Amino acid sequence: MPASVPQWSDPSAFELDEQDELPPEIADEVPVSAGRRTRVPGLKKLLEIAVRAVGGAPREGQSQMAEAVEHSIRSGEHLAVQAGTGTGKSLAYLVPAIRHAVAKEATVVISTSTIALQRQLVDRDLPRLADALAEALGRKPTFAILKGRRNYLCLNRIDGNVPQEPDEGALFDPFAASALERQVKRLREWSTETETGDRDELVPGVTDQAWRQVSVTAKECLGAHRCPVGVDCFAERARAEAGRADVVVTNHALLAIDALDERPVLPEHDVVMVDEAHDLVDRVTSAATGELTAGAVKLAARRCGRAVDQEIADRLDEAGEGLDVVLRETAPRRLEAMPEDLGGALTATRDAAAACMHALGPERKEDVDGSTARKLALALTQDVHDTAVRLLEAFDADEGKRWDVVWIAADPNRPPTVRVAPLAVGGLLRDRLFGQRTTVLTSATLALGGSFDTLARQWGLPPQQRARAVEGMATEREAPSDTGGPKWTGLDVGSPFEHQRSGILYIARHLPPPGRDGLPPQYLDELTELVRSAGGRTLGLFSSMRAARQASEELRQRLSTPVLCQGEDSTSLLVTKFADDPETSLFGTLSLWQGVDVPGRSLQLVVMDRIPFPRPDDPLASARQKAVSEHGGNGFITVAGTHAALLLAQGAGRLLRSIDDRGVIAVLDPRLATARYGGFLRASLPPFWTTHDPEVVRGALRRLDEAAKAG
Repeated sequence: MPASVPQWSDPSAFELDEQDELPPEIADEVPVSAGRRTRVPGLKKLLEIAVRAVGGAPREGQSQMAEAVEHSIRSGEHLAVQAGTGTGKSLAYLVPAIRHAVAKEATVVISTSTIALQRQLVDRDLPRLADALAEALGRKPTFAILKGRRNYLCLNRIDGNVPQEPDEGALFDPFAASALERQVKRLREWSTETETGDRDELVPGVTDQAWRQVSVTAKECLGAHRCPVGVDCFAERARAEAGRADVVVTNHALLAIDALDERPVLPEHDVVMVDEAHDLVDRVTSAATGELTAGAVKLAARRCGRAVDQEIADRLDEAGEGLDVVLRETAPRRLEAMPEDLGGALTATRDAAAACMHALGPERKEDVDGSTARKLALALTQDVHDTAVRLLEAFDADEGKRWDVVWIAADPNRPPTVRVAPLAVGGLLRDRLFGQRTTVLTSATLALGGSFDTLARQWGLPPQQRARAVEGMATEREAPSDTGGPKWTGLDVGSPFEHQRSGILYIARHLPPPGRDGLPPQYLDELTELVRSAGGRTLGLFSSMRAARQASEELRQRLSTPVLCQGEDSTSLLVTKFADDPETSLFGTLSLWQGVDVPGRSLQLVVMDRIPFPRPDDPLASARQKAVSEHGGNGFITVAGTHAALLLAQGAGRLLRSIDDRGVIAVLDPRLATARYGGFLRASLPPFWTTHDPEVVRGALRRLDEAAKAG
């Protein structure tokens, strides 16, 4: 394997095979200020204080999880915890995390997948905990949020020290150019008001094209010491605040970049809490994916044209033109071998980019304005060069030993793109995450098919094992060993919900298998009767936007209750409308499978149209599936089955959001009951009472509707 190709993981990492408790009152001595020391109360005491502060009650699952997290931190043994909705898992990992950070004067990183959870932690959970635990800890714990540099305004660009780069479409569309100009003007005005420069705090937001005009990537940044406005830099301020904090909240993407990059992005830390861990592999894969478009190559040429001889920049521009022709003539597909014409275009791009990088030369410290243009040119040109190299080298190894997957993509409203992604990321996670620091992974959905090993293999962890504390070791850590992989334990603390009494899983076994040409008439009939029986109150989760729109249009003609469809307004506004009116139904696709939290009587029926397998032509999933099969495993179950199980479990998790919730999960796809893989998928769902009888379900929904109206 070429040295320049990153060794992500053995493809077999995707293959699917069929607690020591600590005394609760252990206290650590902690320096609080010069000449004065205090003792930190034990975990049990701190958890009691925290629960009282949020107005909660003690929960067995929460206590079990907190003790397991505490043990993981002390022993160095990694931990995977499945904690159902209502467990209070945020407190269960935050309290031991804060205790450790204060006791050891260390930093703990909390990584999430969604902005919503980040905001919950930073705006609600951590402020309340910091206030509640301050007296017991002897000082108020500190926390900060840290994102990638591209998420913050760049004052150097705002001040006009960097040439503007309008979107290519705007160059020929006066209306688009005018809209872009208005958004950039608004961003300039906002820059004088904002305290953080954080894009997520701008409401309403702006397009990606507009934001690119006022932000830079880490590679494009001049650095605080060179930048004319580096003292006031929002990104540097956020990094400095994170460096002083006990707890730093970030996202999986930045966690992945920190692992991928030789230069650390996050503050030094010894413990990571990965919440929403079911998304970790996908987010790390995205961070490790490279792509190349003709537009990116031509933009790099334009940037270089301001800093090198035009003849050299023109060579890169011509390479972009050649790449554009080839990509437009190449059908979207996964590439088993490098086509000759694409290989030629990539070689020309690589060599032209290398010539530009050489011509840009070393940085001249006395020329700040020139350094800004050079830095922008070099960052993009180097990215173009390195991606072209990675694409060309992806096929150097024999087919069964390749580490990267390459495909041509033609996404709607985007130019043709050639992408390269790691076949697996388990090796990266094993070496750069689990091999470097103690990691706790948690989610409501980790035990797929009844086992943690399914996801553990994708994380690069061995089949489940436990580490025993070695007697006489103060840290309770095991002595180093050259055998086996990282030590870890899986723990399912359950849920406070009584699923068999609170919910019904209805599988429409009598329906035909789903087809490829939209929803069959029988599915629309079944869906109509279910929603009518429920009196609305329905979240429809569909495998495609085409199916969601088809169902919305059809049921609006058949029902007297309102039906909303994703895409007709912002998702957050649609969810608010859905929650406010119990008779309303909301239909949509992927983001609704994981992002809706509507407790109460507005949501008493969740319908899934089909098992959410990845598309058969999905290039990455199909490559991973093939790799598993070639290693003797069941590629379909291991890759497609795992993907479907995760989404099914996440979708089912939308139903019960509070202890008083009641309702039905309806799956229209009969394969969940009839196919051989159905048992694996059903074992990944909460233990609802199950039926195949449509009359039983409609009767239950009518009773729920009557009770809701009477209440």
